[in-house]
Amino acid sequence: MHASLIFINGLALSAGLIVAIGAQNAYLLNRALRNQHQYAVALFCSITDASLICLGIFGMGSLVQAQPDLWLWITWGGALFLLIYGALAFKSAASDHSMELDSSRSEYSLLKALSVAASVSLLNPHAYLDTVVLLGGISSQYVGSEKLWFGFGAVSASFIWFFGLAWGAKWLMPIFRNPAAWRVLDGLIGLIMWSIAAGLITHISAM
Repeated sequence: MHASLIFINGLALSAGLIVAIGAQNAYLLNRALRNQHQYAVALFCSITDASLICLGIFGMGSLVQAQPDLWLWITWGGALFLLIYGALAFKSAASDHSMELDSSRSEYSLLKALSVAASVSLLNPHAYLDTVVLLGGISSQYVGSEKLWFGFGAVSASFIWFFGLAWGAKWLMPIFRNPAAWRVLDGLIGLIMWSIAAGLITHISAM
């Protein structure tokens, strides 16, 4: 497979996993709207996600690659997870919701801002499932430089999203106060998840 396609696959999969209403995004958006260390928080979240992604791809991925049966089960499990994740995204798209800010107006020190960022990043079990297990398992289908391109795409998605959110929060917030905007976003996430799941199933069937 061409390197650019592998990069895009890693980028799209990672983006689909992180571009959703969640603790990290809500916290970063709060800090950005209050102009309180948003870029430091974005950097912390990006580095944390990148570290977990690399652990999955070059740790979990190597383990899975050495055990084909385990790889098969994880790939099927990953496809099932993506199908369910996509279904939940479509369900969310059918409901009305918006990004709500906390009511706190207190000033955050840099240490406090990063401490909270660490909590919402590392105490979330879904973060490990998404990065270490899912991305690590999927990456096992790639070898050599292909794995590097996949990882580069996945890591790039984290940096692009978190810094984009920190920079564009003041422009995005009026849009995402409208539930229709979240419906569109959730619908796109659902399509990404289902298309990647279909690709995994096709790959398994071709073996």
